[in-house]
Amino acid sequence: MNVSNEPDSWSDEEIPGLWSSWNDRDYSCIYRVPNQLRRVNPEAYTPQMLLIGPLHYSKKFAKTDSRYVDYINMERYKKRYLKETENLYGTQTVQEFRRIIELHEPLIRGSYAESTEWIESKQFVEMILRDSVFIWRFIDRFREPNSYNPRDVLFNQPCILGIVFEDLILLENQLPFATLTALFDPFFTKLERQETFRDNIIKVFGLEEKIRRDLNFLHLTDLFWHVSVVTLGVPEGLPWTPITHLVNADMLNCAGVEFECLDNESETSLAIKFDAGKGILTMPHFTANEGHEKYLRNIMALEQSHYPYSAYVCSYINFLRFLIQTEKDVDLLVKKGIIRNCLESTQGSVAKMLHKLCEGVVFTGSNYYHLAQELEQHCQRRYAILYYNLSIAALRRVYFKDLWTGTATVSAVVLLVLTLIGTVASVLQVTNSNNSTKSP
Repeated sequence: MNVSNEPDSWSDEEIPGLWSSWNDRDYSCIYRVPNQLRRVNPEAYTPQMLLIGPLHYSKKFAKTDSRYVDYINMERYKKRYLKETENLYGTQTVQEFRRIIELHEPLIRGSYAESTEWIESKQFVEMILRDSVFIWRFIDRFREPNSYNPRDVLFNQPCILGIVFEDLILLENQLPFATLTALFDPFFTKLERQETFRDNIIKVFGLEEKIRRDLNFLHLTDLFWHVSVVTLGVPEGLPWTPITHLVNADMLNCAGVEFECLDNESETSLAIKFDAGKGILTMPHFTANEGHEKYLRNIMALEQSHYPYSAYVCSYINFLRFLIQTEKDVDLLVKKGIIRNCLESTQGSVAKMLHKLCEGVVFTGSNYYHLAQELEQHCQRRYAILYYNLSIAALRRVYFKDLWTGTATVSAVVLLVLTLIGTVASVLQVTNSNNSTKSP
């Protein structure tokens, strides 16, 4: 076999997807979705129209991509929004934005878990500038319907508007939120606005009552992770142990567990509670549809990369996977108002969706471990009582079904006992007689 002596020049080439240097990883918070998750449902992680940040920057030049025209249309919109900003607030404002990005460029690059060195500095700065200004202007226009041009396609077609919002929360489609606040908060102050950029984001997504004002987040995907986690109120010191077994919903119901849906709780809640005394399991509402699956997949992908030992959303989905195994389980939870099935196929597709959500996920532990243990113990107690009651019922049904059968049964038992006593007495008498004969 001939071995080439040529140096591995290709290994030093900067291309999309290479890991960043170790020095940058301390700041990493934006990740490319691991392949074992992506291959299950690639569409859930891929922007449909809007490309934000460097991880999908190369797609702008991929003419073979079926979404190429949509990507180009959105790139033109970004340039249009940037030009409008320059016309409204002056060239100096845009130049100040550019200066801030140049100042923060090393930290922005370090926010990505893979190298961005393949993008030249000037291109990188312009990309961050266009993407940042687009997000700001898009959010502003959405909040102020009278502020945009009636011919603006983004706001005249609800389906496109919905796609843009979906793309904004994809894990691979993020800008570090610290960069956005560094750009726009000083600018808002100059405009004498009472609200910060963070306030605008929170209000647009309707999260005012769901997140504390002092809680910081890394980017928009991380914002929704925090919104879910805050509903748990996880006590400190709780063991992080994986669930290995849990009976399904139908079996729990047979064991006397009642299911109730949390009142006034949105689908972002992860709070599951069990009242052992009353036998009531309270759960949040869960909608099974493609949009919710995409939302969950991106938050779970963030957990797998950034929060592997506090992956509360992954734990929640895994708990549901154990709970929902058959169509009977789905039917039960649909009747209780816990599940809303919007999938096109049968009820069994809900169980399939949950199993696929867990495919490729590494479960390091679960905050629901003690809850699963409580439910298992409750079932064991109830089944032990049920077995005892069934045994007594069987005895009554077979041997005491009426007065005559009962009398005969008692007589037979008394006769059996007397026979046993007589037999034992005879054996003892013979034994004593033999002992007396052997004695001198």
